[in-house]
Amino acid sequence: MTAVIDRASPTDIAELRQLYYAVYGPHYPGALGTDPAEMARLIGDPDTLWLVARCPDTGAVTASAAVHGEPGGRVGRLEGVAVHPDYRSGGLASVLTGELCRRTLEAGRLDSVYATVRTVGAGPQRVVSRNGFRPLGLLANAVDLSTRESLALYARHAAGVLDRRIPVAEVPAPLAPLLRAAEDSVGVDYGPTRTTAPRPVPGHPAAPAAPAAPAARLDMLEMIEAPGFVRRRFRDRFPGTERWFYPLHTPNTLLVPDDDGCEVYAYLNRAGRYCSLVAAHPGPEAAAAWLEPVTRALTRAGAGYVEALLPLARHDLLSAFLAQGFIPGALYPAMRPEPGGDGFHDYVVMSRTAEQIDFRGVVADGPLQPYLDAYLSTWASTYLPPFEVAS
Repeated sequence: MTAVIDRASPTDIAELRQLYYAVYGPHYPGALGTDPAEMARLIGDPDTLWLVARCPDTGAVTASAAVHGEPGGRVGRLEGVAVHPDYRSGGLASVLTGELCRRTLEAGRLDSVYATVRTVGAGPQRVVSRNGFRPLGLLANAVDLSTRESLALYARHAAGVLDRRIPVAEVPAPLAPLLRAAEDSVGVDYGPTRTTAPRPVPGHPAAPAAPAAPAARLDMLEMIEAPGFVRRRFRDRFPGTERWFYPLHTPNTLLVPDDDGCEVYAYLNRAGRYCSLVAAHPGPEAAAAWLEPVTRALTRAGAGYVEALLPLARHDLLSAFLAQGFIPGALYPAMRPEPGGDGFHDYVVMSRTAEQIDFRGVVADGPLQPYLDAYLSTWASTYLPPFEVAS
């Protein structure tokens, strides 16, 4: 059967919700397939391209996928890929993915498109691989879909973008396995990049000098979950995207220390039980000093997985996250353009999980395997004590 590829319309929303329920059951954490108001907004969003496949005989929606961007941005996110169980043998996921890439990357609208792909089987990984996506890493325990699952990060770049990467002089040594995996998978060269010891991490900037002061005060944070207020305050603080940790994530949670010394903005998904750190004011350096209490507060709020996207060139920030048990799981080369320049900066996904990781259910298709090996190596060196042999 040859499907008819069409843009999603508001009249499809009810049928699309049924599609996502048929594919994921009641556990799908994304608003794209569950929230009618957000779905209507995305369908009308000029920075989002949402395509559906329709049965040529009945017009029924048989598959769905979208690429979501942001105003002025050049990075897109492939999301919501779903094929109705009755139509899974027709290659519709690959057809929709290919058409989305043709209308965005090949049309010159975006520099790269990324996707987080389930690892419960090789099928989803092969769908994106057939459409030119390459693996960038592993996000261990990234989402709760009835059970905690790990995701793979994949991306496809427009022609010539990877050739314009800005070299990085040095990175913390624990990132070495990830750099080697990226060389094997994407073909980028990190040979000139030195690996050096992580740098010392600053303490809380508001730490009182008196020794008798209760240490618990240093961990006191106010956590504000008021999406409208957080969104408005965030837009006031960050009118542009260049100072965000994570693009394409609108924060719904604000964490503020007792002394108001900094503000940490996060996207907390309670359904999927994960959180992305989006930005910090006045800058990421201030937030790095509060990283441990921030992570603890988010874990108490139910986030079994916390992540941040950091520039590969920021040795100091990477060191701060490493010191708090974050693991470098994915490397996104040439993700963001240099403001006012012609080059592109590499970014690293740093993540920390509060739950036991079970890799027995992870299916790593061939090109993803080096990243799984790199993650396991770095996790072991971070959390397992070194073995000592008594003589």
